[in-house]
Amino acid sequence: MIDELDLALVDGLRVDPRVPWPKLAVPLGVDPATLSRRWARLAGAGDAWVASYPSADRLGVGLTALVSVECRANDVLAVGARVAGHPEAVTVEVVTGRGDLRITVAALDAAGATSYVLDRLCALPGVLRTRTALVERTLREGSSWRDGALDRGQVEALGEPGEAGGAPAGAAPAGEAAAADATGRTPQPSSVKGVATDWALMRALGADGRMPYVELAKRTGLPVTTVRRRVAELRRAGKLVLRCDTSPALSGHRTGTTLWWNVPAQELPGVTGWLSTQPQTRMCALVAGASANVAASLMTHQPGDVRRLEAEFGRRFPASRVVERELTLRTLKLVGRLLDGEGRAAGYVPIGPVDLGIVR
Repeated sequence: MIDELDLALVDGLRVDPRVPWPKLAVPLGVDPATLSRRWARLAGAGDAWVASYPSADRLGVGLTALVSVECRANDVLAVGARVAGHPEAVTVEVVTGRGDLRITVAALDAAGATSYVLDRLCALPGVLRTRTALVERTLREGSSWRDGALDRGQVEALGEPGEAGGAPAGAAPAGEAAAADATGRTPQPSSVKGVATDWALMRALGADGRMPYVELAKRTGLPVTTVRRRVAELRRAGKLVLRCDTSPALSGHRTGTTLWWNVPAQELPGVTGWLSTQPQTRMCALVAGASANVAASLMTHQPGDVRRLEAEFGRRFPASRVVERELTLRTLKLVGRLLDGEGRAAGYVPIGPVDLGIVR
């Protein structure tokens, strides 16, 4: 049976993944020690974790591809397990549809993505063929998704992320405003040393997004004050994204579905704007190189919920059509986190040199 306080705890961490326990305890009406113990239990069992990754959209470098992989029937899981060990493969899912696996790939550029798909992915035993779509722009991604366990008053009590401030990567206006200097330009790290420092912090937080500042300082060799300040700056700029993910057992065994739409160009703003505001939408992006130009991943309690959303979509945008539907049967890897057969965290593979602007 799902524990309501566990759900509220997790949703509080979705609002601010590094919120201090005393601050979260107030709207939840419990003491901080209770939250700390519950989180230790959930994290220890692999039922909940805080992921972290840099945002290519905000950094201005990097490229994301969605790759569909068709495998020999008896090689699907073997190929998936091999791919899950690749730093470039950020998320790996077993899906229905024309492909058997869907892989979210992070690369520095189109050449890097092409090299990974052709030279590494296609060379794996059991891979028959691949189809690749490049992400043009991310409109919503996983860090902005909520389970609805907190009411409006509780969310407002948490306010903006306090100690580390800033909006998730999906909220472009706030992040861009925070990152811009007086001239309107987005500041970049001033040196190779600055880039290396930021990347060291991001990789450490990738393993544990709630890692204490003292431990971050030990791992990076930086002063605690520098670590605290730089993490706050990266989050405010939207360059560092944090999110809380859970196992299916904790989240209520939701169904993951990805829909691919072919949308007339003139309707793209309306379609993507509507999709991005739906509570079921976990990810929405403009894509290129496929028969579709919009991809959206949904999280629902029942497959029938997707049909209802499709029906409402059809009434609003009759000129657009769904060209493919993919149900997620099993997630092998989620934003660097290796998952077992029950969807619980079982390991971590550091994400490649520049992460994605799109994550489920």
